Formats: sequence, C-alpha cells, structure tokens
Amino acid sequence: MIVDVVTIFPQLIKNFADYGVIKEAFSKEIIRLNIHNLRDFSKDRHRKVDDKPYGGGFGMVMMVQPFFDAVRFIKKENKGLKSEKQKTILFTPRGKVLNQKMIKELSGMENIIMLCGRYEGVDERVSELVVDLEISAGDYVLTGGEIPAMILIDGIARLLPGVINSIESLDVESFEKNLLEYPQYTRPSVFRNRRVPEILLSGNHAEIEKWRKEKSEKITRERRPDLFDKSF
Repeated sequence: MIVDVVTIFPQLIKNFADYGVIKEAFSKEIIRLNIHNLRDFSKDRHRKVDDKPYGGGFGMVMMVQPFFDAVRFIKKENKGLKSEKQKTILFTPRGKVLNQKMIKELSGMENIIMLCGRYEGVDERVSELVVDLEISAGDYVLTGGEIPAMILIDGIARLLPGVINSIESLDVESFEKNLLEYPQYTRPSVFRNRRVPEILLSGNHAEIEKWRKEKSEKITRERRPDLFDKSF
C-alpha cells in the first residue's frame, strides 16, 4: 500500500512513523509512506496556503489550488493504479465518523491520499474537485488533520499481513462483531488483594472462551449499548 499525506507540518508525520509496529510496517515496505509539504505546491512566493474567508468571518481558510495541485502530482506519481483502489481523504468534523469497519475497507486500497486541513477549514472546492471521502475522528474538534491521519494509518497498518505477528488476535479485539474486548490479565495473579479470575487459571479452554464471551457482551451492553444492539 502507498500512503500519501499532504500537510503543512510534515515533521509530525515523520516522527509518528519512527515508532512501534508502524515503523516495522514501513521498514518492511508493507506500506510506503510519502509525506508532502502542502507549501511546496503553493504558487505564492511566500509559500502561502491560506487566505481570509469570502463573506467575512474569523480565522483563515486553506486554499483550493495547493491541495488540487498536490493531489494531481501524487496521482501522476502513482499512475497505473485502478481508480477503485485509490482514495483521496479529507479529515473534517463533518465527515463520516471513523470506525473499524471503515478502516477494514480502506485497508484493501492500494493508495490512500490523506489531506490534512488546518485553521478554520478548507475551501469547499477541495471536496468538490479531488476528495472521495470525508472522515471525522470523532465528535470533537482538533487543530488539524494530522492526528486523524495518524489514527487512520495506525488502524490500517496493523491489519495488513506481516505487521501484527498474531493474526488470530485481530479477530477478538474491540469492535470486532460490534463487541468490546473482554478483560485481560497477566502476572502476578494477586496484586493489592485483587485476584485474577479463577477461571483464567483453570486451564479449561472451553470455559475460558465462554467466560470471555459473556464478559465481552456484558461490557458492551453496559458501556456501548449502541454497539450491543448491532451485534444481535
């Protein structure tokens, strides 16, 4: 997979790519990460990428031309890909809220172009001309699209073959089958008078699986009833 990130803060993405399983994904070339500085596509001699909003208002709005030229450049560099295997994404609070199902679908792409906005927003014509999908990281507002881009890269990378050692572990994680994950424990078996449930020490794998399923359903029902309703 090729991931292209367009941002005015490329160092943020570079630092993120230097740690953990994400670093492994890049070092093994399971994912190829290209980071593009939006200012490199500005036609302004001062590399300006934002301006005052038409109609008045507070703050600055990011301009359409740098984003348009950046996407056109990236698609030219990645030519030969099928259009259905390539997505251009803009991170915005008005987008579809990111979830595990969406991450799974996007993990099947060959190229994802991520556009990171800043300031008061992005010129609407960016969405109209080059964006395939608008994504929100949640019902809150951030200062820019870089953190949502990192979340999406992380979520996709760990689903790709060769990144996570235990593929089986992916099947029992939170949000699989619309259920939250069951409680996990490790050594010591007792800490400050709190004991690991006896069933987990029993060696009875059938009963352990039953316990985990019951706990998963209970936690989901209590904490995320919206998910629990979808799982049945």
